[in-house]
Amino acid sequence: MSLEMFTRYAPQEWQKLHQEGQPIPQVHELARLVSLNDRLSQADVATIYAPMIHYLDMMMTYQQAYQSAKYQFLQGQNHPSLQSHQPFVIGISGSVAVGKSTTARVLHELLSRTYPERKVALMTTDGFLYPNAELIRRGILGRKGFPDSYDMPRLLDFMQRIKTRKGPVSYPVYSHQVYDVLVGQEAVMEDPDILIVEGINVLQLPQNQKLYVSDFFDVSIYIDANPVHIQRWYMERFELLLDLAKQDPHNYYFELSQKPREQARQYANEAWQTINLVNLIQNIAPTRERADLILHKASNHLVDSIYVRNY
Repeated sequence: MSLEMFTRYAPQEWQKLHQEGQPIPQVHELARLVSLNDRLSQADVATIYAPMIHYLDMMMTYQQAYQSAKYQFLQGQNHPSLQSHQPFVIGISGSVAVGKSTTARVLHELLSRTYPERKVALMTTDGFLYPNAELIRRGILGRKGFPDSYDMPRLLDFMQRIKTRKGPVSYPVYSHQVYDVLVGQEAVMEDPDILIVEGINVLQLPQNQKLYVSDFFDVSIYIDANPVHIQRWYMERFELLLDLAKQDPHNYYFELSQKPREQARQYANEAWQTINLVNLIQNIAPTRERADLILHKASNHLVDSIYVRNY
């Protein structure tokens, strides 16, 4: 990582940046927000996330001031930016098993409590993967998670409709239990004031596209860690998923859970080496320096460095 574009803060330094006197929102039932095999404590919320809320508040204030100045400049003109207040969009990216979902859910909880008058929404881009049947038809099931496995036109259309407040917008739903998009089932998002978009692909710049998902972000966050640690977390999570699937024939991992454990481990290790690690190296890690904030996690899942983009 090129450190020239970022300033690094140790957790204790980062915590000191939090505005004194500003109350730290309490996260109730923290365990339900933490992903399987991830780790987070109330102390981590105070050290890492409270200053982040302060940082995001600063960025939201800047966005509102910019929109107000733009309104004054274009007043009287029929410009799209004058038609409605734009939502503040936060993008969260990083490898599989690195803890993106935990960060997204905790931020959603904290932002909802900090701004009870605002509508805060959270969405994962997993639903914009092509269904497994379509991936098989295209011959790219083994590239699930790679840029070409996503329905990018639909994702971009969703982001554009949200950013311009085109009313309620439907989007596809993904089930990790069946490891597939739920065909025929969609969720609806209604004009959020703050939207958190979480996914491995949100900072990528696919070829032959004139518009990118990140073009709609006001702030982007990358969750970083040593790939060796991520692989261990991936394998540990895989074994926990097997344990949970043993009694559930409808679970994607049920069949694997019935096999000898070492055979299942070999399957997961091959998936990591040939799919997830390759995707991380080729498509995910190169987007790290496009983020505004980088949270680097140590081998114990805890954030040990915070990088803030200088410009």
